[in-house]
Amino acid sequence: MPKSKIAGIGKYLPENVVTNNDLLKYMETSDAWIQERTGIQERRYAHRTEETTTTMAVEAAKVAIERAGITTDDVDFIIFATLSPDYYFPGCGVLVQRAMKMKEIGALDIRNQCSGFLYALSVGDQFIRSGMYKNILVIGSEKHSFGLDFTTRGRNVSVIFGDGAGAVILQPTEKEDQGILSTHLHSDGESAEILAMFNPGTHANHWKEEKMASFDDAEIGKMFFSHKMIDDEQIYPTMDGPAVFKKAVVKFPEVIMEALNANNLMPKDINLLIPHQANLRIAQFVQHTLKLRDDQVYNNIQQYGNTTAASVPIALCEAWEKGLVKEGDVVCLAAFGSGFTWASALIKW
Repeated sequence: MPKSKIAGIGKYLPENVVTNNDLLKYMETSDAWIQERTGIQERRYAHRTEETTTTMAVEAAKVAIERAGITTDDVDFIIFATLSPDYYFPGCGVLVQRAMKMKEIGALDIRNQCSGFLYALSVGDQFIRSGMYKNILVIGSEKHSFGLDFTTRGRNVSVIFGDGAGAVILQPTEKEDQGILSTHLHSDGESAEILAMFNPGTHANHWKEEKMASFDDAEIGKMFFSHKMIDDEQIYPTMDGPAVFKKAVVKFPEVIMEALNANNLMPKDINLLIPHQANLRIAQFVQHTLKLRDDQVYNNIQQYGNTTAASVPIALCEAWEKGLVKEGDVVCLAAFGSGFTWASALIKW
């Protein structure tokens, strides 16, 4: 059975750089406050009208396809991970297929937020191993800036996130010492509402059941998105940061060690760990827990913020472009996020 390898990788980051000081125009905060809590110095925001989650994904995909030495005609499946799709439906996968004028291939959308790219990578890996597909385009792309609360009320969330896209081409490899060695996926929905965006949605949990009984179907239909949601400021992401931190610093090392143990390796055998760029403090805690050297961990949250599903492929691409990922290296990817979901992948480059 062949393994899958990353044959090409690309990234796209919007030109618009937004520093911590730029955010002072919208909210009460400071550069020192943001850096102390997150490590972030700046992030990129997509153009409000000319760039979308899909257009950024297309730019990253073009680079990955070219570096893989193939054309769009060779791509036989698309897996797209995002929490910020262009539309509530359809998903972004088909929009990429249309924009890149591909054949009528399958397109799968993944909604696992911060660990979305690793879930997508795992799914693609299984398709390659089964022999079903030969060139799979796996994308993580996010346009967070369009839906954030740029007031002091929303700063705990809004200062964290940025926009961007990353993409890889997965292909089969027969080499024993190359490719994705294993992937590991987990979830625990017990605290799903700790990090969530509730509206628009079908839960209608802001209405009491007795009041619902007095509404007709047309009125109930308006609860999917209503003026009340806007008036009550229920249309923005919410997060209990300390609770997320406590869970992340436990599950991050666990899932990394799971990958290493599955392949009879130890932390010292990792050439490069690329964690999801959630918070620099989390990454530093994980590094300390696993006793990794600075040169074994790659972080770029300082420049790009948290780009959720895009953060792992953007960081991986940037590290590869800098020559930090070389043939034969053991590369570990790991992520933790909303759901909660967490995942890891171990790769022999």
